[in-house]
Amino acid sequence: MMALLDTLRLAFGTLSSNLLRSFLTLLGIVIGATTVVAMMGLIEGLRIHVNESMSELGSDCFQVQRLPFGSNLSLAELARRPRLNEADLAAIRIQPSVLRAAAEDSRGGQKVSTRERESRANVNVWAGTPEYFQTNSVAVELGRPFTDAEYLDGRRVAVIGQDLSDTLFPAMNPLGRELRVMNRTFVVIGTLKKRGGFMGGGSQDNQVMMPLSAFRPLFGVRDYRVSIQARSSEILQQAQDEVTLLMRRRHNLKPLEEDDFFVFSNESATEMFNSLTKVISAASFGVCMLSLLVGGIGILNIMLVAVTERTREIGVRKALGAKRRRILAQFAVEAVVLSLVGGLLGVGLGVGLAHLARWMVGLPAEVPAWAVLLSLGMSSGVGLVFGIYPAARAAKLDPVEAMRAD
Repeated sequence: MMALLDTLRLAFGTLSSNLLRSFLTLLGIVIGATTVVAMMGLIEGLRIHVNESMSELGSDCFQVQRLPFGSNLSLAELARRPRLNEADLAAIRIQPSVLRAAAEDSRGGQKVSTRERESRANVNVWAGTPEYFQTNSVAVELGRPFTDAEYLDGRRVAVIGQDLSDTLFPAMNPLGRELRVMNRTFVVIGTLKKRGGFMGGGSQDNQVMMPLSAFRPLFGVRDYRVSIQARSSEILQQAQDEVTLLMRRRHNLKPLEEDDFFVFSNESATEMFNSLTKVISAASFGVCMLSLLVGGIGILNIMLVAVTERTREIGVRKALGAKRRRILAQFAVEAVVLSLVGGLLGVGLGVGLAHLARWMVGLPAEVPAWAVLLSLGMSSGVGLVFGIYPAARAAKLDPVEAMRAD
């Protein structure tokens, strides 16, 4: 035990006696550990955020749309896909496992204004049938959603998000007030409960929700979608299967032909997110390994220099009875300590960057314990691997020749 403590004391003494050289050597280790910890913290925060967003969508809801997310299909193949329509909606509504279904459409990048104020051109305009609020688990905090009568009449009424309400009607009750979309006047009948961002994207509170019948004269049919609520979360998969078979029949697809529509649910969103995080994690580990390789070469270099500079010291110690394994352990421990210090610095920087992201973008970044342990373990391993050769070289020195060295 005393021998180990003495070796550690010598290692830290060597490190502190050459601070600048040691720090420059450790940069690769620091960058690698920082990359792993920061990226894993951000990915974990994004996972938590996605799970929270998914829970808000409802465990019994899913959506059918024309185009998939992140498809490898060509533009020509996507263009050939048939658009969904009101007949599809009517057919979906009468499926045994479907409780309700709503049509919806949207258009982003819009300006919304009042007589006194105007938003930036970043407002999302959403439209749907009255069932939209249930099939998308959208809660109205103040006022009410639009009714069947307002939808059938195509009345220009709107339910707005909290961010847009704060922009257009600061410190005011927005109910009953007017706003303009595409130079058409709408009356505010409700405000949505604050929801924040979705899957790390833009705010869901900077939006206008209107009847689909009032949306069409302004924007036409852009991306007609159908959102569906199953009769219970237990038969969600059954409802998805029923709707899938129905749409295949309506589109006259043969048994071996692929679907020309896309079913989106919490499960499919989670699968997409997991695929994305795998790519990000692989890229992070690639950068980490490259940085650790550079850091390991630096450690190899500095330890070889240390052996050369301390040749006389090694000779004296061996002449006084220090065994070969003690010299080997001394220089191996110095290399491990050097790289471990770099790992600790990297972990500290990575945790700091994760918390900075939480403060700047509101992402609930959390660094998992395994990422910290992995970074420290990889850093120590690099120090051991690249420190073995200089340590073995020091242990093989002949004491007489070493003591004659200048």
